Amino acid sequence: MPKNKVSKEKSIRRTKTLAEIFVCAVFFVASGYAVKICSDNATIVEKSKLVDASGANDIELPDTTEMPDPDKIIFTYAPINTSEKFNGDLILVNNQHEYISDGNENLVSILSKNDETGRDFFTAVDYSYTIREVAYEPMAKMIEDFYNIYQNDTLIIYGSYRTKEFQQQLYDNYIAQGESDDAPLVAKPGFSEHETGYAFDFSETENYDYQGTGDFAWLNENCYKYGFIIRYTEEKQNITEFRSEPWHFRYVGIPHATYITENNLCFEEYIDLLLNTYSYENEHLNITGADGVEYEVFSFKADDMSDVTNIPVPTGYRYDVSGNNVDGFIITVHKSEKVEFGQENPEMNTTEPEEPEPPTDETPEE
Repeated sequence: MPKNKVSKEKSIRRTKTLAEIFVCAVFFVASGYAVKICSDNATIVEKSKLVDASGANDIELPDTTEMPDPDKIIFTYAPINTSEKFNGDLILVNNQHEYISDGNENLVSILSKNDETGRDFFTAVDYSYTIREVAYEPMAKMIEDFYNIYQNDTLIIYGSYRTKEFQQQLYDNYIAQGESDDAPLVAKPGFSEHETGYAFDFSETENYDYQGTGDFAWLNENCYKYGFIIRYTEEKQNITEFRSEPWHFRYVGIPHATYITENNLCFEEYIDLLLNTYSYENEHLNITGADGVEYEVFSFKADDMSDVTNIPVPTGYRYDVSGNNVDGFIITVHKSEKVEFGQENPEMNTTEPEEPEPPTDETPEE
């Protein structure tokens, strides 16, 4: 290769290198100048006065390690025969709601029970006077406490369970006497609380005129502590549609009797309150009973399109289920009584209806 050609190539490379160095130098000078301008024009932003320097306004993230409330009641569903809405301590029976008997009132003779328990400080008309077994012991304990205070042994059970047929006789006699006002003293057959077995009437053996006064005022004032209410009062006559009967006691259980008495309600008002305000889907009613037990109460409508209704029941707590004789059930949770799973209410009737037998070719007798 000629010498002059090599020198020419070296010269070209040298010129190219010098040009690249010049471009880089210009770039660095321009960048430095731009940084200086930004620095000169920058201002310091002060910390907001809304921010607490102590860190009190810092956002706290939720504690995902928090344990669930061990006392929160968890509900599950249990099947119960829909027809059970006509049975139980809290069935409403009045001029609009007929009592539908299944023939299984579980009655006991008052005098026979007195003989068994050695109680001789009160009596009944005769051994045919019966009452629901669940109501006997609370009634007898109430009378026993009354006797221990006043030493008064003149109480007599003058009215208790009645058959529909006997109620018909009483009503017919009542109408025959011209007593047909809007607030009767005798209910129509099928519409009397006495047919349920949960009600009884007091009288006394001296004048046979119990008015809940004198010594007996203690019974009317304290009966709620034993699970009873005075069913018909003059104050609530426009609602109950019955005249005042200070002698007529109805068993509903301690929590319900406590709430009814403390809030000056009649039974109709209480059932209406549960149906319209304290249903399962809404707020539940919390009651501290006269027995000191905490209760949670709510209503649940029956599935009238099915033979079986799945009702919500608590797990791990004792509970009671009663029909209301209106539209479904009332569930009472004993919040102070935790139990083993599966032992909450072993007596509840959750048996599904029997399947009908398949038809046969035989013609049934008429």
